[in-house]
Amino acid sequence: MNIHEYQAKQLFRAYGIPVPDGQLATSPEQASESAIQLGGDGWVVKAQVHAGGRGKAGGVKLAKNLSDVATFSRELLGTRLVTIQTDDKGLPIHSLLIEKIYPIKRELYLSLVLDRATERLIFIASAAGGMEIETVAHDTPEKIISVPIHPAAGLQGFQCRKVAYALGLQGTQHKAITRIMQGMYDLLIDKDASQIEINPLIETDTGDLLVLDAKINFDDNAVAIHPDILAMKDPAQEDDKENEAQKFGLNYITLEGNIGCMVNGAGLAMATMDLVKLKGGLPANFLDVGGGTNVEKVCEAFKLILSDNSVKAVLVNIFGGIVKCDVIASGILAAIEQIHVTVPVVVRLEGTNVEQGRALLSNTGLNIFAAEDLAQAAEHVVKLAEAA
Repeated sequence: MNIHEYQAKQLFRAYGIPVPDGQLATSPEQASESAIQLGGDGWVVKAQVHAGGRGKAGGVKLAKNLSDVATFSRELLGTRLVTIQTDDKGLPIHSLLIEKIYPIKRELYLSLVLDRATERLIFIASAAGGMEIETVAHDTPEKIISVPIHPAAGLQGFQCRKVAYALGLQGTQHKAITRIMQGMYDLLIDKDASQIEINPLIETDTGDLLVLDAKINFDDNAVAIHPDILAMKDPAQEDDKENEAQKFGLNYITLEGNIGCMVNGAGLAMATMDLVKLKGGLPANFLDVGGGTNVEKVCEAFKLILSDNSVKAVLVNIFGGIVKCDVIASGILAAIEQIHVTVPVVVRLEGTNVEQGRALLSNTGLNIFAAEDLAQAAEHVVKLAEAA
C-alpha cells in the first residue's frame, strides 16, 4: 500500500525526522491561505499522487508569489498527472502540498528497504541525490552505498557513521543523520513498512538536513493491524477494478492484452499467463480467484474481466482440489448465464471429478470450449482472440 507525500511527512514528524513546514490544500483559495500562513518569500506547490517523477512531469512548481500559488493550484487541481511511473491516463490530482522554499546547498539520497534475498533491512545512500538518482544508479553505481542491518542487532552507531562519511557530512550533521536513520528504522519496524525513501534529503545553506520528498510503501499483508495506516489509503489513486476485486477476496491486476485470465492460485496464474504469451497472445489481466472458488467469486471475476472492453476471449484455468471440478463447472455455467458473457470462453479443468466437470461444460449451447490440457487451452484462446 502506498500513501501520499504529505502523509509520509506526518509520520516522519512523529518519529523525529525533520521535514519542511507545509500544509495540505484542496482548492486554490486554500493553497493561497496556506502560503500566507507559512510565510516566507516563496513556496513549492506539489501535486499529491502515488507516483514518482512528479517534478519532470510538471507536478512540482516553484511559486515566487501568492499569484503563482493560486495559478499553479488552478492548473493542477482536477487534472491527471502522467509520469514515468504511471500509465498513459495518469493519476488524479485532488490535493496539493504547499511548502516553504528552503535554500539547497546539496541534494542527497537515503532509503531503507527490505531485501528479501538477504533477509535484511538495507540502508541505501548516495551523495548524488535528486531527480537523476536512477541515472546515477545505472551509470555510476559506485556512488551508491548499501548498509545491511542485522535483525538481531538492529541499527548500530557505526553504520550511521558509515553513511555520514559516504554523504560527506561533518560535525553535528553526524548526529542529525543518526536521528534520521533511527527514525526511519523505528518507523519501518513499528508500522510494517516495506520501503522508506527520501529523495532528496537536502543540506540547507545553514548545514541543516531536511527531508524534501518522502515515499513510504507498506506491506499489504500487515496494514489490517495498523488502522492508522489503513485510514491513509486513497482508492482514487488505485485501479478501480483492483479495488473492486479486493471486496470479494480476488487478486486482480490490469494488464494491456486482450485475453482475460481467471485462475485459482498465484503460481498457476503466472504459469498460465506465461503460456498465453508463449502461444502468441497477450493477457489482459492477472486474476487469482483463490482456493475457495464459488459461484459468487466466479461471477465477480467475470464481471471484472469483461469490464475491460479490450478483452476478446477468456481463459479459465482451475485446479480442483478442495473445491471439486464439477462444482467449479457448475459455478462457471451459472456465472456465464447470469452475467450474459458474449465473448468465447476456454475452460481447462484438472483435479478431483475432472471428467464430471468437463461433461457439464460440453454441449451447453453456450460459447464455451472445454480443453484437456493447458497448452491446448492457451493455443485455442489465442486463436479465438485473434479471430475476434
